[in-house]
Amino acid sequence: MIVTVIGLGLIGGSAIRDLQNKFFAQHYIGVDNNPEHAKIALEMELVNEILPLEDAVKKADIILISIPVNGIIAILPKVLDLVREDQTVIDMGSIKKGILDSIEGHPNRGNFVAAHPMAGTEFSGPTAAIEGLFQDKKCILCDMDYSFSQSLAVAERLFSTLGMETIFMEAREHDLHAAYVSHISHITSFVLSLTVLEQEKDRQSIFDMAAGGFESTVRLANSSAEMWTPIFEQNAEHLSTVIATCIDKLESFKKHIENKDTNEITSLIKEANKITKVLGEKKPSAGSDDFKSEYLL
Repeated sequence: MIVTVIGLGLIGGSAIRDLQNKFFAQHYIGVDNNPEHAKIALEMELVNEILPLEDAVKKADIILISIPVNGIIAILPKVLDLVREDQTVIDMGSIKKGILDSIEGHPNRGNFVAAHPMAGTEFSGPTAAIEGLFQDKKCILCDMDYSFSQSLAVAERLFSTLGMETIFMEAREHDLHAAYVSHISHITSFVLSLTVLEQEKDRQSIFDMAAGGFESTVRLANSSAEMWTPIFEQNAEHLSTVIATCIDKLESFKKHIENKDTNEITSLIKEANKITKVLGEKKPSAGSDDFKSEYLL
């Protein structure tokens, strides 16, 4: 089997590493518009060769697209123009509806599987690729009624090889839940970082007083703007609602802190504590009658 990976950064590179370790395919082809990334990926033996897009797509059995979502939207129709009936195309983007809208009505739509592996770090580029990134994580597959059964089977086998549990969801529903449990985490991290940098002028004090809680909270602020700006753009409708809710909760804390209303502050904190219980609950399986999408991480 031959796998072509378009985008040789954290997600694409980490996927290759684990697929190599599991002997999923015999040959890996890389496509990357950054010549330095392509060179590094070859040196790291992430891929066996680098080819232009058209050659790489035509030569492969499976095409993985792991680039920022605006790039996926631009390139996916071109990739589907090139595929044969026996090829499978899988994207790994963090939003789904905009991507699927870009290929609505395409004659080769059935060859495509819309996927979101829920895994990552704040680092980017081929050197960020790590083994085990996807192990025991969830992978959301969207709008599967439009994918050929053989393409779906290929995608499920690939993500199972990566150690992931696959869950099925409608694209718009996915984007809504992603805004709440993934995208807002990055926004709040960016905002906290901007707040500290603007208000705390003594950099040594930041260094000396920043404890583990602060570091873990702002860790995501190191995430790539090239990746996250398009996600925010594509999921703007849902994120606008999420941000408004977040602002409302901040205003509640602000009001009660200003009034030194300890009972209300305590109540807000205890209400927030409940998220730990939710995250610790045993999740029902995707096939069970009581499965609810709100349990997804």
